[in-house]
Amino acid sequence: MTIPIILLMVFVLAYATCSLRKLSVELRLLISAVVTGGAGMLAGVFSPQDLPRHLVEGTFAYLDIVLIFVTGATFMGILQAAGAIDYIVYYIVSYTGRWRLATLILLAILLLVPGALTGAGSISLLVMGAPVAAALASLGISGERVAAILFILGGLSAAAPPVNVWAMITCAGTAIPYVGFELTLAVPIVGLAIFTVVFLGWKRTSASAEPVKTLTRPVQEIRWWQILLPFLVFFTLIISTRIWPFRMPVLGLPLVFAISAFVAWFCFFKTVRLWSLSLEVTRRLLPLLATVVVVGVVQQILTATGIRGLIAYSVLMLPVTIIYAILPLVIPFSEGVLTYGGAAVLGIPLAWFFDSIGQHATVVIAGLSLLWLLGDGLPPTALIGRLSILTSGYKGKYTQMLRASLIPWILVTAVGLAMIIFSRRFAFLVAWST
Repeated sequence: MTIPIILLMVFVLAYATCSLRKLSVELRLLISAVVTGGAGMLAGVFSPQDLPRHLVEGTFAYLDIVLIFVTGATFMGILQAAGAIDYIVYYIVSYTGRWRLATLILLAILLLVPGALTGAGSISLLVMGAPVAAALASLGISGERVAAILFILGGLSAAAPPVNVWAMITCAGTAIPYVGFELTLAVPIVGLAIFTVVFLGWKRTSASAEPVKTLTRPVQEIRWWQILLPFLVFFTLIISTRIWPFRMPVLGLPLVFAISAFVAWFCFFKTVRLWSLSLEVTRRLLPLLATVVVVGVVQQILTATGIRGLIAYSVLMLPVTIIYAILPLVIPFSEGVLTYGGAAVLGIPLAWFFDSIGQHATVVIAGLSLLWLLGDGLPPTALIGRLSILTSGYKGKYTQMLRASLIPWILVTAVGLAMIIFSRRFAFLVAWST
């Protein structure tokens, strides 16, 4: 056990040194993984020719997730470039503006869609953030509350099915099938999203004119079938494999997104330039794609050097009550420091541990996802938090936005912990999903 402990100290020291140099999170993780791998090679954990192999294998560990990000973001980017997003938001406010509750709920569901389809809350904010923020502001909601709504819902969208990257990484490292998460995630997330938007948006906290008058009417002439057809194709391809499992081949989410994106482009081919849009979407995604690739490298090195086994052993040695008590602090903190790397470093041993004591692994991983999403508002990364400020146009202090989101934060934490502690009681959601 001595060598893994020393190598873990090397990893932490390398990460801390890179943090002092104010490098990006991706570079911190990559350099730490390479330094730790080199130290492991010098310690005789593996041979010198194995280090390049581990680094290369790690970069391809989550290739499927990278493809999902690219194809899913392209799909949503086509709809955004065509003006379909602004069109939907405008007419939601137009037709439901008199009924505040209906408007808030529809806007919340709309904000969940891009992140749910792509697995990235940042995509939800980049695609839906600005128009939804304008709609919320037109309802008389103050700036810090609009930013807080975007932050909580952006995180919830990343955890929502069908694509939950934290769950995918944890499942890949524990050999648990990524199945049964649909209702297990959708039921609590939709409930939390509705509570958040109603709690923060029900009270008019700033002066506003008539909601529709403060929004710009979309210039493009769009037919509803142009918006609905791509989504109809997407969900048909997803559901058909469930209805006809022995007749319909499993296409995989990247191919399903690619087909749906092509249908979306066909609906808007007069206004959307597919090639330039694809390049722009990929450019926007580069930091996120780099994070996922580096997380694969980190996981590979931690496994090869025995650090992941050490962490798993250390977790297994802790009393269950202590683990429950520290989860609301440790899990969000790991996301704030390591982003998706927290799922590889902590999620995998925790899933093993809870499964070993008789908890339902799928429900536990879903509960952990609710805690991880909160970490996207914590420094040093604070990806969703910073994007919420940017897309909402909020000019106040970041701490005021976090303070406004305190009650939803506490509720998300409580629901996540309840799903972990009482996972067996929520197992019916997994059964209904499958």
